[in-house]
Amino acid sequence: MKFTILDDHRESVVDAELAADGEVLVAVGDIPGALGWERKPQGWCRGDVCIPARVAEGVEREGGRVELAAFAELVDRPYAAAPVLGVAALGVSAVERESVLAGGEAPDFELRDVDGVAHTLRALRGRKVALVFWASWCGCRYDLAEWERQHAALSPHGFSVVSVAVDRRPADAEPWIREAGATHPALIDADGSVADRYQVLNVPTVVWIDEEGRVARPNDTQFATDLFRSMSGLDSGRAMAALKRWVRDGESGLTADEAAAHVPQVTAAQQQARTEAAVALWLHRAGHVAEAGEHFAAAEKLAPEDVTIWRGSMPLLEVDPMGDEYFRRREALTEAGIPIYRPLPDWQ
Repeated sequence: MKFTILDDHRESVVDAELAADGEVLVAVGDIPGALGWERKPQGWCRGDVCIPARVAEGVEREGGRVELAAFAELVDRPYAAAPVLGVAALGVSAVERESVLAGGEAPDFELRDVDGVAHTLRALRGRKVALVFWASWCGCRYDLAEWERQHAALSPHGFSVVSVAVDRRPADAEPWIREAGATHPALIDADGSVADRYQVLNVPTVVWIDEEGRVARPNDTQFATDLFRSMSGLDSGRAMAALKRWVRDGESGLTADEAAAHVPQVTAAQQQARTEAAVALWLHRAGHVAEAGEHFAAAEKLAPEDVTIWRGSMPLLEVDPMGDEYFRRREALTEAGIPIYRPLPDWQ
């Protein structure tokens, strides 16, 4: 059967066989193209890393095939699948995600805007950047016009806003981008890959990145207006004043050590949840709505704090993301001591 493998949001199609016990068996020769690992005499290798043959034998089956779930475990990757429907996903381990963030360099990415034009973060090297994560299902959609004004006003000082909508359907974000008259790179992270790289758990989340591509202020809940101050308790005026100080004077409000101390932690449950969500999104796009709902529910159970997963799935599942169900879940998180917003310490 034709089988889709999602490798950290990258899609490959291979021939696979389903064993009687539900195992997904893939030809050894298809693994390099799908996952980047190659079987060599000494074992499974990717770049300079090799897993010895005596260890790797446990994932290999007769007829030159590999059992996919066992292979994911071998290479320390979270795994989720809907075998009968022909899809499996391998995510990225929490250790790998967190180690990249702890290094201090902002992960690069490429995303497209509403006109289909590709943009990369590295293209803005030499400028300060406010990376603004938002969504059409969040009240922060109303802030997009103000972020555009900040972009225009501070651009002469070597500053750019890059906004990233975490909507799973570009058409949901597009009207808000058009209405804001965005001239800054207004991008759409439809697969959630960039939110995953930056450990975004809710929106709005803003990351400040300096001219050298390093994180000056990690994930912070920042609003650009006070429309929802009664809910968030956050003062947008202080945030925007601090942004201007950073752009003009280089004062981020955090020392390098403090910025490093506030780098978000990543858990194995969160990475497993994102892997389940990747399968859910693929299933939804393939028309398997009920099955997609099951995988979204599994993701929420694993990481209820990741609001971008469960609230972001609501429009796909025809649930109002601003209705009673959202507030019920929000209240449950509050009662469990799980924060909705995660602001960093206030500016001096």
